[in-house]
Amino acid sequence: MRRSFTVRRFLEGVLCLASGLFPFPVLAKAGGPQTCGPGVILKLSAPSSSQGSLLLLEVRSRKPLAEITAEWNSKNVPFWEIHGAGTDSSKISVTDLREAILGVDLEKAPGTYPLLVHVQVAGGKPEACTLQIPVHAGKFATEKLQVGKEFIEPSPEQIQRANEERDKLRAIFDQVTPEKLWDGDFRVPLDGVTSGGNFGKRRVLNGQPGSPHSGVDFPALTGTPVHAAQSGRVALAQELFFPGNTVVVDHGLGIYTFYGHLSEIEVKAGDELQFGQVLGKVGATGRVTGPHLHWGLTVERARVNPLHLVKLLGTTPESATKPTAPKPKS
Repeated sequence: MRRSFTVRRFLEGVLCLASGLFPFPVLAKAGGPQTCGPGVILKLSAPSSSQGSLLLLEVRSRKPLAEITAEWNSKNVPFWEIHGAGTDSSKISVTDLREAILGVDLEKAPGTYPLLVHVQVAGGKPEACTLQIPVHAGKFATEKLQVGKEFIEPSPEQIQRANEERDKLRAIFDQVTPEKLWDGDFRVPLDGVTSGGNFGKRRVLNGQPGSPHSGVDFPALTGTPVHAAQSGRVALAQELFFPGNTVVVDHGLGIYTFYGHLSEIEVKAGDELQFGQVLGKVGATGRVTGPHLHWGLTVERARVNPLHLVKLLGTTPESATKPTAPKPKS
């Protein structure tokens, strides 16, 4: 079952106290929960972050919220509402509970970045808060792989194709579906699998530096069913040059999951998927060294570790979401 907010375990976040009609928001450093206007509390799942990670932002209010907006990484942050708020750990009644996911791209430069939050309770005045979030280096490993020469020295036609496919994917990830298309927990897309590896690894392909690995690899036999991590809408289902047979699922609110190197695709663009529905089978198409599933996640264009999404919005035990490093695959 989805964890109710009364039993969720959050590390204390960074918060601030502000009042007035958005005058000069008070800056906050890491610390315990504080208010952001009367009866409004903000919490983050951790006081800091690292490259390629996710943070869960929680906003609790004693009164209904008339408005709530936030900005992170120069983008608007979509919130969703949690019904049946109840009471928090302090036995204080909570009428309105909202959550949002913040993605930290795997190549975001280390530093401290602001999260701007504006809230207004019903019948109240607007309040402004600025949360200062530290971003640390991801400590990613480097690996050397040998792949087909055509993936290192592609022809002009192949370069053009790869560039067109890259632009198509970027255009998809730029679209933020305003409604939440999922309901419940996210899961790992292979049955019986709880960990994967290679996220963020810096690649040296045939002796040449490549781009960092933006997904998690799950070694598996060709033909193993691949399941949708949650309900959503298929945004792309086609063969691509580098990732091979690929499916991209839009879960709403800027969250997309990516499934690459499939041997078969069993859905088409526009299909509405249910939680756990089979969308394809594990394969070795595209640039690979063996059969496996490449599972990726973008949150408002930030490339992040999808296992973090299962950890924050799923039921997989914490020990099962810590990636282990299998043999290099792609």
